[in-house]
Amino acid sequence: MFSSAKPYENQHFSALKKDCQRRKVLFEDPLFPATDDSLFYKSRIQGVQWKRPNEICDDPYLFVDGISSHDLHQGQVGNCWFVAACSSLASRESLWQKVIPDWKEQEWNAEKPETYAGIFHFQFWRFGDWVDVVIDDRLPTLRNQLIYCHSNAKNEFWCALVEKAYAKLSGCYEALDGGNTADALVDFTGGVSEPIDLIEGNYVNDEAKRNLLFERVLKVHNRGGLISCSIKATTAADMEARLDCGLVKGHAYAVTDVRKVRLGHGLLAFFKSEKLDMIRLRNPWGEREWNGPWSDTSEEWQKVSKGEREKLGMTVDDNGEFWMTFEDFCKYFTDIIKCRLINTSYLSIHKTWEEAVMRGVWTRHDEPLKNRSGGCINHKATFLQNPQYVFDVKKAEDEVLISIQQKPKRTSRKEGKGENLAIGFEIHKVELNRNYRMHTLQQQVATSIYINSRSIFLRTDLKEGRYVIIPTTFDPGHVGEFLLRVFTDVPADCRELTLDEPPRTCWSGMCGYPQVVSQVHVLAAAGLKNQDSQGGADPYVIIKCEGKKIRSPVQKNTQAPEFDVKGLFYRKKAGQPIIVQVWNHNIISDEFLGQVALTGDPDDRLSQQTLHLQDKENKKSSGISGSIAVRLLSSSKLTNV
Repeated sequence: MFSSAKPYENQHFSALKKDCQRRKVLFEDPLFPATDDSLFYKSRIQGVQWKRPNEICDDPYLFVDGISSHDLHQGQVGNCWFVAACSSLASRESLWQKVIPDWKEQEWNAEKPETYAGIFHFQFWRFGDWVDVVIDDRLPTLRNQLIYCHSNAKNEFWCALVEKAYAKLSGCYEALDGGNTADALVDFTGGVSEPIDLIEGNYVNDEAKRNLLFERVLKVHNRGGLISCSIKATTAADMEARLDCGLVKGHAYAVTDVRKVRLGHGLLAFFKSEKLDMIRLRNPWGEREWNGPWSDTSEEWQKVSKGEREKLGMTVDDNGEFWMTFEDFCKYFTDIIKCRLINTSYLSIHKTWEEAVMRGVWTRHDEPLKNRSGGCINHKATFLQNPQYVFDVKKAEDEVLISIQQKPKRTSRKEGKGENLAIGFEIHKVELNRNYRMHTLQQQVATSIYINSRSIFLRTDLKEGRYVIIPTTFDPGHVGEFLLRVFTDVPADCRELTLDEPPRTCWSGMCGYPQVVSQVHVLAAAGLKNQDSQGGADPYVIIKCEGKKIRSPVQKNTQAPEFDVKGLFYRKKAGQPIIVQVWNHNIISDEFLGQVALTGDPDDRLSQQTLHLQDKENKKSSGISGSIAVRLLSSSKLTNV
């Protein structure tokens, strides 16, 4: 998951630090100066003073008594989303040690004050790469108090410095106002974020769905992922409004633990199977907690043994952290974000994924075949002008995770707020041998949501076959860069389709160039001959054309298989037929069940037809039974299919 980081804006931490130490000066970052431009792009706060930590307190440290979710408090900017993400990060040592590299060396050293150079560096995952962001330690204050994110302990500065580095990456501090927790979780981990709408999913009323969601949330937590949640605020007045139950609307909470809690006391608890699905949350304000069942002082905790309570870290402080049942969680919260760390290590005991990473771009061009900014599927005339990516599912069925992320836009006084485009993607099932761009719509098997979010995620189950992903902006004509990540159980051979038709080469004049393109769609067969003692067959299809062939997956134990398989052929000899054969799969030797020959005349746009199977001479035979349903589409214009 972690690789070496690239220096942001070509600032090399080690070289800059050594230079400051040699010159005996404290670092002042020319790219993120201690001025209003680093604070705001449109607002203003009067009287801000930039101070170094040793001007705010006598004995500054990165960490006081280690790092903890309890360290953080939200400042004056509306960045509870960032503080919630930091709270989640603080609970994962392997993750925060990546974001805060060589932290022991960065820590203040009271014994060697001469080594201090007022320079720090932090690492974030941005658009497919880890970047190393250098900052000086001048922090914005009012009346000697930090304005933004700060710690419980006045002399602890890790969160204020991480926030400054993130603000630099975003353009300024004000750019962090009203941001997105999912983005910060991804930037801290390089993981994939999956937002879930708890209201739309009706999880509070659907127990089976809720139990499945809990298992997934538990798995993400147990495998080192980060989780955040919130309650939607529908109006401006709702923002930060406190409900009677103690929860706050329009406010991001960090999930700090997920457990099945054993009820009962003593030995009896071990023999009883009663367990409660529980989730622990933290309010970035560091106070104001849930006051319902299983809140800190509630009587429900009497049902849990003292040992179990200690294991859960149960306290009665108003520290902003509290437990609640997952059922109550689904009742009150509206959104949850799971940021899963996708395990691609072959050495792991947990499920590993194969990851394909593609960088792409939406660009405008007046010529339709060169345009790559066609908008979503509502714009049928231009939709297929978007970038297209092909991948294979090589198992009978596979769970596929797909994430698309648009390149983050920096906010500045000159450019204003960096706004996201509304983006999403479609997945279409295509011919088993497609290697050129789609020019007609094919079967849509999945679609993401379309939203002006930096990242879009979809988890779907797909059957064996070849698929094309089409990432798009919602409206045509928008330009931008994106990162596509595809995770499958076995390698998917994911690649971009860049050519519209077979390329002409120096051999084309001698060997010929395709005159016709034909798409063969084998839908189903019926009445096939019994092949085994159980009275069934294991049929598959082979489609042959001009020395090329494709083979469908085997359909198990059926005489009426639903093949739904397509092949695409660029044909130099339009008069030569396309052969569709049906075979029965056997352990020792496969058996021929029959075939049909298709002409594929470019002027003949046949609809679906059902043909009787014939022998290899294309003649009727008493030994062959059954029929096959096919659809054939041919065109003399190679960019028509």
